[in-house]
Amino acid sequence: MSTFPARAVVDLDAIAGNVRHLATLAPASQVMAVVKADAYGHGLVPSALAAQAGGATWLGVAQLAEALTLRASGVTGRILTWIYSPGAPLESALAAGLDLSVGAPWALTEVVAAARASGRTARVHLKVDTGLARGGMFLEDWSEVLADALRAQADGVIEVVGVWSHLASAEDVTSPITQAQLDVFVEAIARAEAGGAHLEVRHLANSAATLVNPAMHFDLVRPGLAVFGLSPVPGRTPADLGLTPAMRLEAEIMLVKRAAAGQGVSYGHTYTTTEDTLLADVPLGYADGIPRHASGTGPFDVGGRRVRIAGRVCMDQVVLDLGPDATARAGDVAVLFGPGTDGEPTAQDWAEAAGTISYEIVTRLGSRVPRVHVGTAGRPVAELARERAW
Repeated sequence: MSTFPARAVVDLDAIAGNVRHLATLAPASQVMAVVKADAYGHGLVPSALAAQAGGATWLGVAQLAEALTLRASGVTGRILTWIYSPGAPLESALAAGLDLSVGAPWALTEVVAAARASGRTARVHLKVDTGLARGGMFLEDWSEVLADALRAQADGVIEVVGVWSHLASAEDVTSPITQAQLDVFVEAIARAEAGGAHLEVRHLANSAATLVNPAMHFDLVRPGLAVFGLSPVPGRTPADLGLTPAMRLEAEIMLVKRAAAGQGVSYGHTYTTTEDTLLADVPLGYADGIPRHASGTGPFDVGGRRVRIAGRVCMDQVVLDLGPDATARAGDVAVLFGPGTDGEPTAQDWAEAAGTISYEIVTRLGSRVPRVHVGTAGRPVAELARERAW
């Protein structure tokens, strides 16, 4: 049993339900649940299994290390990984049956070398930069690497099974940037197919495109944030989009005390009480991922009352001004965020308080905060692994 006085309660049934809902929005496509960054802070392996329980036939992680962790934990099915550096253990990746993104000429060279050394055919997704100017290659350079990849495919060393890209403004279906990216992506697919690629999947749609832009769905959609029930579409809530937030972050109040009017609170006394009041000390701070930018603004729910951080966020704790009539005691639960269905703040509320996005609020949650996984989709990993044979 954890002795840490706070917890992130993760509803695995909500994750599974979100995946099922996303699948209904793209009925002609497979679903890749993106569980990168420790499943957006929700816990990598349990979240991956919950996503599969909801119907995800693929999993996606950015870092190769996370893909290897999934396999080592008994997670089966197709897994794509796309961030690795020169010299990465690609033979281990191939031994684990991972699909690998190739987004640079050196990456193709190293994947081919690993395939030859291991005697295993590498499954490759060629990443084209359609306009984000981040990962992948712009179309003409991509076409040159495509030609090299198809020669390696003819030798039986690799199979080009996917073409993919990332969108810059997926939530804006009318954006000329989005349309331009779609045009480049379609051209890349045409070039790959004309050259003889063994394409199984063409994938462009992230969470936002999965939800609002069917033209981007192709064979496979690649939602991430939406899997965890948060909205990627500005101005639309999770409920608007049929999603259920999966995480509830809460902490036990460790101290309450009366303070007189005029008392400065926390470092620098940037907050001063305006009346005699009750202060509460909550054991979460910026070491746990609470944004320091939310000093004075971060919302909490204590006993059904909405309050905000009084003064600065400290490394390990924050102080709340509960008001003169509050009756809270040590051991009572303070809720930072949850689905919002009981009036508690949401991750989006925290994002607005800190001037950021909900993605950052959940993914920055520190590793010392226990993740408590609940729900029938969250059966022990070993139990699920025994039922499957990869």
